[in-house]
Amino acid sequence: MNSIFTAKRLRWFAAAIVLANGFFPALWILLTSFKTEVELTAKPITYFPHAPTMANYMAAFKDQPLPQYLLNSLIVAFGSMVVTLFISSLAAYAIARLQLPRRNLILTCIIAVSMFPLVTLMVPLFEIMRSLNLLNSYWALIFPYTVLSLPICTLVLVSFFQEIPRDLENAAMIDGCTRLGALWRVVVPLAAPGVFTAGILSFVNAWDEFLLSLSFNSAASFRTLPVGIQMYQGEFAFPWPTISAALVIAMIPVVIVILIFQERVVSGLTTGGIKG
Repeated sequence: MNSIFTAKRLRWFAAAIVLANGFFPALWILLTSFKTEVELTAKPITYFPHAPTMANYMAAFKDQPLPQYLLNSLIVAFGSMVVTLFISSLAAYAIARLQLPRRNLILTCIIAVSMFPLVTLMVPLFEIMRSLNLLNSYWALIFPYTVLSLPICTLVLVSFFQEIPRDLENAAMIDGCTRLGALWRVVVPLAAPGVFTAGILSFVNAWDEFLLSLSFNSAASFRTLPVGIQMYQGEFAFPWPTISAALVIAMIPVVIVILIFQERVVSGLTTGGIKG
């Protein structure tokens, strides 16, 4: 009995740590966005703003072209998500359904590629983008983000496609569908939780990425949010309240996407597939 009680307490303690690690930084940024510089640097530290102000949000839009950064990030993140889902669906279907030789070796290679540090890929990706004259464009980020998201999205979709009965595809092909038609009309809709999960992973990866965006798009008109937020700091100034306001604004699209597709994403993460 004591061991069961102790195990339950440990689970609650672990859950509290995970919740604090994910929730507290976001809450601190939100509270900081409503403070003044004087209150932020005052001692002792105040956790809640005594006189909340929206001046930091107005400064976030005034000091930098934040709407342009938001638009650039949306275009890049949504574009890479669409391309990633299209390619990873084809790759996952081939691995899950076709009798490919050395299938396990292919999966192992996909896992190995996903573990490469981004820094090791940066120089070759930069050279490719430069040779294609794609630097300082949306495609300079959409293509690399697609490459980076493909391994994990393919693995997610493979696990879902394998759970879908083959009889459904066979029935569709008997009715006149091609194999690709069966994929898009039968398999992908039935694997919707997995598709949404892969899409969210791809979108968030592209939305948060900083290093490639900083290196590939030096033009101000193509800066994404992570790089644009860095522009708020000066040589001798670091306006934390204004930066916090910009960070809160940057989190809003991701929060909206997750809230809209919450049920499907949770279903995808917990079930791991569709049960027939």
